[in-house]
Amino acid sequence: MTTVHVSIRGRVQGVGYRAWTADEARRRGLAGWVRNRRDGSVEAVFSGAGDVVADMLAACRRGPSLARVEAVEASPAGDDVLDLRAAGEPFSLLPTL
Repeated sequence: MTTVHVSIRGRVQGVGYRAWTADEARRRGLAGWVRNRRDGSVEAVFSGAGDVVADMLAACRRGPSLARVEAVEASPAGDDVLDLRAAGEPFSLLPTL
């Protein structure tokens, strides 16, 4: 299992990026969460098989059609970051922080 903490920058708010990320992560069977940040970035955590997480990171570099991704930074994370998910949800959309 691989768990990463991700920051995505560019035009990634107001373009459906957060919902797209949740859909893509759920489709891949990943655990984690996604939320908007007040600085205009999107923050996410993905946890799953290493190749699936790598595929998700590649997808995040493209994003949905209206997004303009400038940077995706990922760093290894412990499983404790998954605790922010809503109870019973493998992947959650969290409120803006």
